[in-house]
Amino acid sequence: MRAVRRSREPQAVVSPPSAAAVFLVLTLEPGGENTAREVLGEVEGLTRSIGFGHPEGRLSCVAGIGARAWEPLYGVPRPAALHPFRELAGPRHRAPATPGDLLFHIKAQRPDLCFALAAELVRRLGDAARVEDEAQTFAYFDSRNLLGFVDGTENPEGDPAADAALVGEEDPAFHGGSYVVVQKYLHDVDAWEKLAVEEQERVIGRTKLTNLERDDAPGSHVDLNTLTAPDGTELRVLRGAMPFGRPGHGEFGTYFVVYARDPEVPETMLRRMYLGTEETGPDPLLDFSRAVTGTAFFAPSAGFLRESG
Repeated sequence: MRAVRRSREPQAVVSPPSAAAVFLVLTLEPGGENTAREVLGEVEGLTRSIGFGHPEGRLSCVAGIGARAWEPLYGVPRPAALHPFRELAGPRHRAPATPGDLLFHIKAQRPDLCFALAAELVRRLGDAARVEDEAQTFAYFDSRNLLGFVDGTENPEGDPAADAALVGEEDPAFHGGSYVVVQKYLHDVDAWEKLAVEEQERVIGRTKLTNLERDDAPGSHVDLNTLTAPDGTELRVLRGAMPFGRPGHGEFGTYFVVYARDPEVPETMLRRMYLGTEETGPDPLLDFSRAVTGTAFFAPSAGFLRESG
């Protein structure tokens, strides 16, 4: 019984927003499976060791595995709904699929703790994996993105967050895990700032100052990302998007991450954004925000990683 409970203990998927985060996406090199499996099994201990003397920093890490790497790493069938990110090509915009076998989503209230854990993970992986994408992100004012709007307003909390993000009894072998989608978006801030605030609000579907949802913005970003079940219940996911940027290089962006119990929910949101619906066109925010990466993972329970490492 003790082993069953341990295997279902989730990673830090459901955790409070942080002041800083690092996202690492890597691909396995040939023959790197044993090293990668060992490092994945050490994530919990490494996080605890680096964060031990700084409890106020609330260091955490979620590790995910992509479809291509699952069976080579663990020798067992992958979670039923795990598949590579599916590229989307709409009438005006494209969501590319990019390489990625491993994901590390590191969060803390201090950027140095995120940096220390990321550096140690990369060091231990060594030649077993190649970094495909890395982003050091930060909280911006009152949870705003670099377009000036509050992000993550509708995120569930507590038990509703766990219910939205974590696999339950529908898949007992992977209970406590979560499906993950990540994308890196780059913003055309100059073009965005040329819009009047009211036009920006119609694109987003919320007021900029007070963050209130507008009821006169059909086809807005908020509208297209609101899904309901046949019974009228809103379908929820857990988002963790954070800003990043390099002003000297003209780079302003959002690193988008979503955790879901059922990956069909975020995938439907993305299809609505890029392809539009019968009533609306594609998400107008995509005229100012371009995806440059797209990868999908499964973050198994903490016990699964520990026991399989």
